[in-house]
Amino acid sequence: MSMNCILERVAETQSTNDDLLGRWRAGQLTDPIARIAYKQTSGKGRAGRSWLANPNDTLCFSYAYPFQQSPKDLSGLSLVVGLAVISGIAAALHLEQSQLYAQGLRLKWPNDLLLNNAKLGGILIEGGQAKANDPTWMVIGVGLNLRNAPSIENRLEGSSAQKVSAVDQLQRENAPLPDIEVLWLKLIEAFERYLPEFERVGFNAYQAQWNEWDAYKDLAVNITGVGKESIYGQAAGVDKTGALILDQNGKMLTIHAGDVSMRVQS
Repeated sequence: MSMNCILERVAETQSTNDDLLGRWRAGQLTDPIARIAYKQTSGKGRAGRSWLANPNDTLCFSYAYPFQQSPKDLSGLSLVVGLAVISGIAAALHLEQSQLYAQGLRLKWPNDLLLNNAKLGGILIEGGQAKANDPTWMVIGVGLNLRNAPSIENRLEGSSAQKVSAVDQLQRENAPLPDIEVLWLKLIEAFERYLPEFERVGFNAYQAQWNEWDAYKDLAVNITGVGKESIYGQAAGVDKTGALILDQNGKMLTIHAGDVSMRVQS
């Protein structure tokens, strides 16, 4: 197996995203880097949330990649990364993606993976362009629950904490869960396929595929974080830029990824 990026393994760090972001800000990044930590003490989720990671039960890594476009031309990146993660999981488990779909694996806009509506993993993308004509370095953080979902769920705070799932809940015909290293490398292989292609063709080429994996397609949802008031409507997939389409009684509203939260209406 030949990787086109630098592979870094550390026993413990505060945050692999912060590690690589610090190098980007210092002008030290020259080639793609994948950095895995077997323990993160200050792992991050979206909107400043913490990512709870149990050593040996979770896979946490970051992948820094230089795009030649400006940040504004990379809309839909988090959605494409979600598709790449599905591809990597399928390869590591020796399953077809259709088998994962049949078992309830889905993507939640804009950056979560769900298994039967319970959170399997999350994606956090940070970075940018230091100055015009420089590459746009994006640091892609991925966290996946591998096993012991009940233990992870019990450590979450608050009565409204989301249900948690894990990779070991996927049926693999009695095959053991692959080693963390194997899964990590399969995910990197998927990134090395998807990211250059996304850079070449944009999200439009992935729109239909992402909509097939959409966990909330055609469901009544409410969205918070856009303004002071919650927004209600029916999720209608994403457009060619990766923006969420919300059907409000026939009026289509598009919502672009940001610090927003989407839930199914109870």
